[in-house]
Amino acid sequence: MRIRLNKAHFPVTVLGFGRRIGLWFQGCSVRCDGCVSRDTWDTQSGIETDVKSVLEWSRTRSERADGVTISGGEPFDQPAALEALLDGLHAWRTTCAQPLDVLCYSGYPMRVLEDRHSALVRKVDAIVPEPYLRGRPSEMPLTGSANQQVICMTALGRERYSGDETRLVKRLQVSVDDAAVWLIGIPRAGDLDAMAGECERSGVLLKRLSWRT
Repeated sequence: MRIRLNKAHFPVTVLGFGRRIGLWFQGCSVRCDGCVSRDTWDTQSGIETDVKSVLEWSRTRSERADGVTISGGEPFDQPAALEALLDGLHAWRTTCAQPLDVLCYSGYPMRVLEDRHSALVRKVDAIVPEPYLRGRPSEMPLTGSANQQVICMTALGRERYSGDETRLVKRLQVSVDDAAVWLIGIPRAGDLDAMAGECERSGVLLKRLSWRT
């Protein structure tokens, strides 16, 4: 089964409980106004690989991980690949010494996901659905706008994400590779432009910004 990803990263420490494997799908048909990850919209960009390779990469990090966060892009725009990925994660996480939860983001309303992908929704421990609304910013740690909430699907999800505002902090994580600086997490309104301005004042020119492309 083929899958198109924007990136994979470990550890992710800002999108869920503990240290996490982060998988970002490439391609998004929702395209929310104000999205900070417009580089994930194009269905032909990113890297096309197979689900087996993604699972193998993830499994080598599972002993040090507390969970897997799936985002995008829009994961549910690749439903067959998402199902294969979730089934693979379930197959090996039962052998892990520590519990690993699966947290998934989607820009689709929950009613749409329940109607079109109810079986997939029930394969995750928690899900954050609904489109991002620029005019309704959220201070909650795992959501971008006030219409979004963490919906727990399993006992593990409820254990880790019920009342998440009391245990998690809204913050950004920085990752640097040879070609780019990646900001992981959910910024507050104005955070990214403020960061870009500070970089410019420090003599660092950011040539391509994901929230302005």
